[in-house]
Amino acid sequence: MPFDLIARENGAGPALKVHTAGTHRIVAPEETLARVSPFLPVMGITRVANVTGLDTVGIPVVMVTRPNSRSVSVSQGKGVTLAAAKASGVMESIESFHAERITLPLKFASYEELRWTHRVVDVARLPRLASSSFTPHTPMLWIEGVDLMSGAAKWVPFDMVHLNYTLPLPPGSGAFLASSNGLASGNHRLEAVSHAVTELVERDAATLWHLLDEEAQDATRLDLDRVDDTVCRSLLGRFDTAGVDVAAWEITSDVGLPAFLVRIVPREESPQHTVRPATGMGCHVAREVALSRALTEAAQSRLTFISGARDDMPRAQYLKHLDGGLIDRWQARIRDGQGARAFAACPTATGRTVEDDLSLQMERLRAAGIEEAVAVDLTKPEFGIPVVRVIIPGLEGIDESPDYLYGHRARTLLGGTHPEGHA
Repeated sequence: MPFDLIARENGAGPALKVHTAGTHRIVAPEETLARVSPFLPVMGITRVANVTGLDTVGIPVVMVTRPNSRSVSVSQGKGVTLAAAKASGVMESIESFHAERITLPLKFASYEELRWTHRVVDVARLPRLASSSFTPHTPMLWIEGVDLMSGAAKWVPFDMVHLNYTLPLPPGSGAFLASSNGLASGNHRLEAVSHAVTELVERDAATLWHLLDEEAQDATRLDLDRVDDTVCRSLLGRFDTAGVDVAAWEITSDVGLPAFLVRIVPREESPQHTVRPATGMGCHVAREVALSRALTEAAQSRLTFISGARDDMPRAQYLKHLDGGLIDRWQARIRDGQGARAFAACPTATGRTVEDDLSLQMERLRAAGIEEAVAVDLTKPEFGIPVVRVIIPGLEGIDESPDYLYGHRARTLLGGTHPEGHA
């Protein structure tokens, strides 16, 4: 496999999974924290705060503060244990630091200038907004990565790799969808790559699921009473004890990697709600990990609102989610619906190594018509913490903006309609 080269660079031997409680990692969260903690002051991380107690749910959530960030200064972390939540939040902040300070070689050229002498990804399959500045003749910055499917070096738009949003932006910015989608870190390069791939597949699946009508969405709702995983059952129990209603939908796409969307809402009926509804998503080769990620992310999202710490959430977003009518609609959707899909019927795989997981991910992407998956290694030798950004042309991007241009997969689902913008 082409990604064997990445594995050998990170050390001999397979990346065996050791920690499998709620997520799959090659070392326990405590060891991850011990490895990276000496570097936190150098990266400007000033605080790792346990905010779990601000809510009544009790699922561990932390916030990590990096005041001089060039994107967002507060990252969140979640997990089934406090150590896992700390590792999650710290590694998210670390990967953002790396993506804000890229010192790798870049090329400044138009697509037409570059494609004759360099391998370039299929830019027509990359996510964009209707306001995109891209033309084949517009000069912009490019960065080199490795195609996980072919092993070939390929150049991708720098726009989709960096997170340095300080002004002025680099020349040619605004051509493609800029976000943190596909940015990941890990204890091993392959662990980081695998996590990045599942995030991209998750966001693609969510965009496609959102295009379904309500009846089709309801048909994908899980029967939570039949979830048999111990970790997920414990998480569901915490929500129930705290008076929070939960619903989950299997949003797995044709890629075939299990993905779930979870919605939670306060159970009590109050004329003045102070806690918003929240959503979480998760994807992994193992269905129980995918669902636990979605459940813990929902708890994290709720606590992010309660703490008010995120610097990318404007006041209008708080006012929107505190609207009583919205909460009533969420409550009705969760209470009146009944999940019929069995958790045991969802696809799953249990690889012994990270290589097993990544091999399956590439196999499933190929089967879905995806031909490229380019990884840009952002690891800095002075830290030795694996960080990558993965770009997968053909997968849908995050559809949060009304300006988002649907790609081929979404247009096919819509029957060829709505070639531009939202439906």
